[in-house]
Amino acid sequence: MESETRITLRVPGDLHARLVVRARRERRSLNSEILCLLEDALVADSGESAIPAPLRGKPDSSLA
Repeated sequence: MESETRITLRVPGDLHARLVVRARRERRSLNSEILCLLEDALVADSGESAIPAPLRGKPDSSLA
């Protein structure tokens, strides 16, 4: 299993609300949605292939 690091992240309330809506729409947990967005941004920034990587978390409806 890949090593994981836990972080505390402070985000403005309006950004949190937008992330929750997006996670719900994508049927992912909030954590999984944030990871997906970060991975997409890093791929776009690096010019890597846009082939989707497997999700790190399972799609679900829990919103942490």
